[in-house]
Amino acid sequence: MLSPKPVGRDAAARKYDIITALGAYALAGGKHDHRLVLRFITLVTARYNWARNELAVGQREIAQLWSVDERTVKREMAKLRGCGWLVVKRQGARGRVTEYGLDLDAILEKTRPQWPQVGPDFDLRMQGAPEPTRVVPLPVRGTAPTPPVEGGSEWALAQAVLHAEDAGVYGSWLHNLTRQDRAGGRVTLQAPSRFHGAYVQTHLTTRVLAALQAVDSDVSEVVITA
Repeated sequence: MLSPKPVGRDAAARKYDIITALGAYALAGGKHDHRLVLRFITLVTARYNWARNELAVGQREIAQLWSVDERTVKREMAKLRGCGWLVVKRQGARGRVTEYGLDLDAILEKTRPQWPQVGPDFDLRMQGAPEPTRVVPLPVRGTAPTPPVEGGSEWALAQAVLHAEDAGVYGSWLHNLTRQDRAGGRVTLQAPSRFHGAYVQTHLTTRVLAALQAVDSDVSEVVITA
């Protein structure tokens, strides 16, 4: 899974990923989830220190940020502590506000079911899988034979087009795709693995769709599954 603490070269991207996961989680829930998570995201983006894992802000300031009264702040902060997203690092005292930290492990675990809804590349990245964008296919010609086209489906014909355009990319990523279904203008292709499918979905879908439309103008969409 994604390293809980966003540090290092990719720290900024990881912060966005955590915020994205929270947003997807909220949108999959009800209106109360929408409001609580929106308040949480606003508080984190405005006042949370990612490097020190520190959120030190008074209830009055939070109430002003959320446009609510302090009683609502107490209730919402209690909910966030209850679900494990906020942990008390140092209790407030006279003249000193309570200092909180974020339990990023708890946040990631709670939002995990919504990762695939963001996209297969996001799901793989959050799981800690190697980034598909860093995989460079070796353009070695002849790695896959020219596909037969006699009496073939629109995908068989499109494979011939793709092979002619770039045999290296075809051999590395496209010849292993199999035609799974056709519903109206939608063609569904199956990849041999989630990682393979994520790469094709992210980087080659436009090329695949163009090849399909070149042999069948009724094709309007291509879906990659694994």
